[in-house]
Amino acid sequence: MSDARYPVPAAPHRVAQVIDRSRFLCTVARVANTDDAQAFIKQVNAEFPDATHNCWAYVVGAPGSTDRIGMSDDGEPHGTAGRPMLTVLLHSGIGEIAAVVTRYYGGIKLGTGGLVKAYSGAVQEALASLPTMQRVDTVTVRFEVAYHSVGAVQQLLPTVDAEILEQRFEVTAAFTVLVPRDEEPRLRDAIKHLTRGSAAYRLDD
Repeated sequence: MSDARYPVPAAPHRVAQVIDRSRFLCTVARVANTDDAQAFIKQVNAEFPDATHNCWAYVVGAPGSTDRIGMSDDGEPHGTAGRPMLTVLLHSGIGEIAAVVTRYYGGIKLGTGGLVKAYSGAVQEALASLPTMQRVDTVTVRFEVAYHSVGAVQQLLPTVDAEILEQRFEVTAAFTVLVPRDEEPRLRDAIKHLTRGSAAYRLDD
């Protein structure tokens, strides 16, 4: 899977289930950075301040990336909540994602194995119906071409999913476009080819 394009949560999502009288609510949301993740966790904590536990895990970045991750058992036995939740997120194929599992204790102890199964299962259940959308990493490109190349450029841009941000027609035709990062090399090569290397081309990264 390309780090330039991958699925992310399209909207906050919540699923509830009851396991041996304990109520588990799994809330999932998109988080673009660790600050977003912490703000989301605080928000769920504030929504369920009377819960027995609000355990959480998050993965910031591309699916499976371990560069920026976090987890908490929030008072459950060590390794029975946050770690299993994180494992599910890391193997979900979804990026920029955080999950909080809120537990209301029902009076029956689940044991460590039962807790692992309950917390990981709550996340899996939420992910099964989670609406997702494609995240596309984009870059801004500026280039200038002679007027006789304008028609060819305007035909080229849709083929690389480029969005025109600005175009100016002065001595030359100047374009500023937003293009998916993984399409930029193709755009650069095509511009070079159709102008025979005469275009001024700059990547704003």
